[in-house]
Amino acid sequence: MELLEAINSRRSIRKFKDQLIPKAMIEKVIKAATLAPSGKNKQPWKFYVVQGEKRREMVSEMQKGMDRLEKLEINTGSARHTLKVMAQAPVTIFVFNPTSKHPLLKRDTLEIYSDVVDIQSIGAAIQNMLLAAVDLGLGSLWICDVFFGYEELCAWLGEKGQMIAAVSLGFPDQSPAARPRKPISAVTEYLE
Repeated sequence: MELLEAINSRRSIRKFKDQLIPKAMIEKVIKAATLAPSGKNKQPWKFYVVQGEKRREMVSEMQKGMDRLEKLEINTGSARHTLKVMAQAPVTIFVFNPTSKHPLLKRDTLEIYSDVVDIQSIGAAIQNMLLAAVDLGLGSLWICDVFFGYEELCAWLGEKGQMIAAVSLGFPDQSPAARPRKPISAVTEYLE
């Protein structure tokens, strides 16, 4: 598949077939992530692949986090639907910056700048994952709702670094239409 074709055909998939993903395909997706550019070539990423029976534990931990926040009267919004997607997806990959810390902890200016660069680098890695998934015939969903279970998921994974996002993968069981995009003229300014 050509790159621009993959970019144009990529969709956020929320329904997956009940079909296992071969390990070799998962590794190709992660390999694509590791080929992303990163500031100062730090490669600030670590991946946790959750599949099989461990998916139930993942869902339980996420549920605990949402329940905890709702007791504090924090609206978990779309996270309930996202949790159903995560439960159905054969694979969910958590993406961490192992050299950073909890996003709510105090940082000095240099740490803030470093985190911004690292998060940009990890965003490129995640985009590579999504495009590799399209190329392999997989569907994917970039998930930020994992923050509603941040404490619980980090403890469950035993990770002290900063969780950035998760990506659910599977063979797609839907073909959603493209979502509307702002026109280039609305988001671009040329200085001549």
